[in-house]
Amino acid sequence: MRLFAATIATETNTFSPLPTSMAAYREGVFLRPGEHPDETPLTCTAPLWVARRRAAAEGFTLVEGSCFAASPAGLTNRADYETMRDEILEQLRAALPLDGVLLGLHGAMVAHGYDDVEGDVIERVRAIVGPDCVIGVELDPHCHLTLKRVRLADIIVLYKEFPHTDVVERAEDVLRLVIATIKGEIRPKMALFDARQVGSYPTTLPLMRAFVDRVSAMEGHGGVLSVSIGHCFPYADVPEMGGRVLVVTDGDKPLADRLATEIGLEFVAMRGRTAPEYLSVEAAIATALQVNGAPVVIADPADNAGGGAPSDNTTVLRHMIARGVENAALGPIWDPVAVRLCFDAGLGAVFPLRFGGKIGPASAQPVDAEVTVMGLARDCQQSFGPTQVKLGDCACVRVGGIDVVLIANRTQALGLELFRNVGVEPTQRKILVVKSTNHFHAAFGPIAEKVLYVDSDGPLPRDYSRIPYTRVQRPIWPLDADTSPVLIF
Repeated sequence: MRLFAATIATETNTFSPLPTSMAAYREGVFLRPGEHPDETPLTCTAPLWVARRRAAAEGFTLVEGSCFAASPAGLTNRADYETMRDEILEQLRAALPLDGVLLGLHGAMVAHGYDDVEGDVIERVRAIVGPDCVIGVELDPHCHLTLKRVRLADIIVLYKEFPHTDVVERAEDVLRLVIATIKGEIRPKMALFDARQVGSYPTTLPLMRAFVDRVSAMEGHGGVLSVSIGHCFPYADVPEMGGRVLVVTDGDKPLADRLATEIGLEFVAMRGRTAPEYLSVEAAIATALQVNGAPVVIADPADNAGGGAPSDNTTVLRHMIARGVENAALGPIWDPVAVRLCFDAGLGAVFPLRFGGKIGPASAQPVDAEVTVMGLARDCQQSFGPTQVKLGDCACVRVGGIDVVLIANRTQALGLELFRNVGVEPTQRKILVVKSTNHFHAAFGPIAEKVLYVDSDGPLPRDYSRIPYTRVQRPIWPLDADTSPVLIF
């Protein structure tokens, strides 16, 4: 049995002012065959990593392709996408004959000229390997579950958790189902239900937690192989953006259709009840100060680099400074120039620094302050489940009673190392402000006395009616009151 595995992935915010070029992939994941580290999977590479670990024991041959992944931002340069894609396709041709293909993708990647990058990749893979080769795909739930992908792949599995702590487990599912299909033990049949909605669905909150647990319990019983909930990625103006439900059964298309419809209608019935309460900046700070106990974690999703934001908005920080907040820390603010200046000044230096507020109007105004350099660290990382995420060089500057973590490699707040790398102990702060939507919760939730969510003036508004869509298929909730959720495959 011969399998091929590769990755090309990013999450594209089509409204982002930050273009994505080959340089962004080189700063993220840029690995040629055999270069993937043994210790841990990287962004979207779990199918390859899992298959490598199991190949010898289970008696199959794995042919490794290239792995490319970049931090979320704007559209990928067309020539750069085609170069990476074609490199993987040439490796695929060289690996023939194959029994199966494992693709670690994201699901919300857009390049100039390609609204559905993943669909394009799967279509070209299918054309090379033919109809009998089994194609298995792992996707992020913040994806666009397009009809093209479902028609061309044999098996698609999405992560179930938000924050995405189950990436490896879902890659195990993809590999197990692909191998079982090759051996003739199962015959996957997929069904796709379009819920016609845009929303946020953290599995750290009770309603979504119970929903995901209930559908997960269906797997492995009565012919149900997999159930995936596609949350959607709201910050992309592409036709098939929106929440969808995918069910895979063993040879029973009517069962898949029925379950996808039932689960999809339950998903629709949860509209407006799955997201946390979002406070104004002023209300969030005031509430945090009134909480007995610490730390109080304030999440700023509107400036989340994980959604394609620059992560250099200063609004929350400037409100905290104006209020004279003490014993607080905030991070990350992406500002490579400010990081370099801090290293030039040196640990303990007190000097005037302008930082943040650089990329565009949604970054707000920069902060001009006399700062103290409290911490410096080169080539840092932070943990996110089993993976390590690059932060680059980091600096901590103190402004009044607030320690601010500046980073050189744009990413969101994920692990406690974000603060600890530069000498800030997060458990000892009254207030922690993190730029993240919900991925922070895996590490920061367990230490938090309370978690608050703020809707700042960053570029990722929580009110989807403020997003200037022009190409999304309508009607769709909450932009439209009357929608028509329906089984589409």
